Amino acid sequence: MKNLILSLTAFLFILTACQHQAIISFKNEMEVERPDEVIVLTRAEVEKKLAIPDGQLPIFKFSGKTIPSQIDDLDGDGNWDEVVLVFDFNANEYIEAEIESVAKSAYPEFEKRTNLRLGIKQDDGSYKEVDNYKAVPHTEEFKIISQGEGVTWENDKIGFRVYFDCRNVKDLFAKRLPRMIADDVHTPGFGSYHDLADWGMDVLHCGSSLGAGGVAIMKNDSLIRLGSTDVHEYQKITEGPFRSIFELRYSGWDVDGEQMEAIERVTIYPGKYWFESDVTIKGCSADNQIVTGIVTSHLKEEPFAFEAADFQCIGTHGIQSLNKDELGMAVIVPKAEAGKIGRTTNTNYFKKGFVTVKKKSFSNIISETYYIGQKCQNQTPAKHYFFSVWGLDKDQWKTEDGFKKYIGEEAEKLSSPIKKM
Repeated sequence: MKNLILSLTAFLFILTACQHQAIISFKNEMEVERPDEVIVLTRAEVEKKLAIPDGQLPIFKFSGKTIPSQIDDLDGDGNWDEVVLVFDFNANEYIEAEIESVAKSAYPEFEKRTNLRLGIKQDDGSYKEVDNYKAVPHTEEFKIISQGEGVTWENDKIGFRVYFDCRNVKDLFAKRLPRMIADDVHTPGFGSYHDLADWGMDVLHCGSSLGAGGVAIMKNDSLIRLGSTDVHEYQKITEGPFRSIFELRYSGWDVDGEQMEAIERVTIYPGKYWFESDVTIKGCSADNQIVTGIVTSHLKEEPFAFEAADFQCIGTHGIQSLNKDELGMAVIVPKAEAGKIGRTTNTNYFKKGFVTVKKKSFSNIISETYYIGQKCQNQTPAKHYFFSVWGLDKDQWKTEDGFKKYIGEEAEKLSSPIKKM
């Protein structure tokens, strides 16, 4: 009888284990290695495989090791919505990952590889990080209220910022080390980001251009900057080791007499020399184009354009950095949505009297920019990716061919995402 009880106990244990076993499969369908590949799973996709009890979170294992992951609550309701996995795939690799659930308190910690910050200046000169904030209205006197002059987002390869004021121009922090710097900018001991440091520096002169991927709209062949709106609001969506997301929300945007609204959602992942942008405009018509572009103020070489996989690319490469070395920048948009490619004049409109911010010698009229348009469908997100590399970081980035090779490889990967099964 004792042996029978033991046998039944063992059988029930095995049966229970089988009932709670959950597997999700992934396949790299490309014949290349894919390091730092990001996979995003919705809660529905996870719970189709394994129901996650309240108070617990999913973790994923392969060959006995935990796959680095991040749990995100995207709508702020206190419940998780998505999980982000980061995995190094071999060429044509197929893996089966086990899903388990653990208590929130037992969820593993991972190295921080993305970062996001809007720090607002306090009376004592320090900066307080905020998750939501409205910029100073463009009708009021211009003043800088934020750390680094705006919102900064970064990963272990590159960093970006966007001025949190009526200029709304994107700028670039190039890196030599995988250090997160957004929290330290403008703090004692950090030094000036205009000077070369061990981590890197601010390498870009933006002027009155679109900088490193600023946004505009094209109407009747004229470019109108997304800036000087009645409302300019920042909202953090999520920040974590493997994905950081924020939105810039605008209303009261006067586009040649038409009132529009816009939302730009920016996402950055680890290990990539690019960020992802989704721009949604309310009030645009079919003959409008969403435009993003690249500053050309110090560029001596001709810009380039080519197609790669599902994308149309425009880019620049040359001795263009403030360190007087190689800098590459590019934008890729889906070919099916690609619009006009062009280059503005190099006219200094500020000196001609078109003054928007006197203390910054800034004009809202866009100049010194190589740009690409994208179809604008009312209230429908338009996606693009902005790339940047720095010659001091890596020898491959010293040549235009080396930069183009990377863009092409990334376009292929974006066109062939890891298959989820």
